[in-house]
Amino acid sequence: MHPHRDPAGPVLRAPKTAELIASYIRGQVVRGDLKTGDSLPSETVLMEMFGVSRPTLREAFRILEAESLISVRRGARGGARVVSPDIAVAARYVGLLLQMSGTTIADVYEARMAIEPAAAGLLAARRSQQDLDDLNACVEHLVGLVESDEHFRDADAWSQATQRFHDLILERAGNRTLAVQAGVLREVVAMHLSTVVMRTLDHPDTQDQFRKLVRSYRKLVLLIDAGDAEGAERHWRTHMEVVGRKLLPGDTGAKTVVDLFA
Repeated sequence: MHPHRDPAGPVLRAPKTAELIASYIRGQVVRGDLKTGDSLPSETVLMEMFGVSRPTLREAFRILEAESLISVRRGARGGARVVSPDIAVAARYVGLLLQMSGTTIADVYEARMAIEPAAAGLLAARRSQQDLDDLNACVEHLVGLVESDEHFRDADAWSQATQRFHDLILERAGNRTLAVQAGVLREVVAMHLSTVVMRTLDHPDTQDQFRKLVRSYRKLVLLIDAGDAEGAERHWRTHMEVVGRKLLPGDTGAKTVVDLFA
């Protein structure tokens, strides 16, 4: 197969057979014809279906595995199975692009501050009783962590609970594009912070700071409950600015480049 040439532009490479097979299977996953947990037909059946050799089929599998759309087990009882797309895969790639362009963590966090408060405002305008119940349950869980001597210093528990609150804001705002974009940025920040032994974006040092953060969370829920979109967006932007100053003190954030390989 010869490459197609655009007289006004560069040579356009024709897709390889393996890429075409991967595209076909990817389309089935995206359309829902293949669902998470479904097994693909055996290699023998797929080779016959597509009229290709085993190496070509396995190259297609490798493409889909790299995209975290399938998981392949080798051996007599092996085979390919559809898995849920993982936002961490996109975050790793975006993180590499940011790192290679010298992007700072402060720059990434600034992008989050543009997205997440906007999501809080959307949520206030669209909230359901279930949204409010789930947000309040998350806040009460945080209260329990703050007031418990056993869990007060449990960084993992605090990190998971605060991240759940951030995730709820994005998940329930009603805009999937915002949710995915913010999720990718969150993962990039989390991957970077894990290399410098910081566990959470809301990173209090004392029990009093824990309580202040919980009060801030509770205030946001009250604004969302009241349907005050402007107030919710304004409050959450202020919250994230305050947390950002604690997380990235002085010139640290302005100078620290995203680093996934520290």
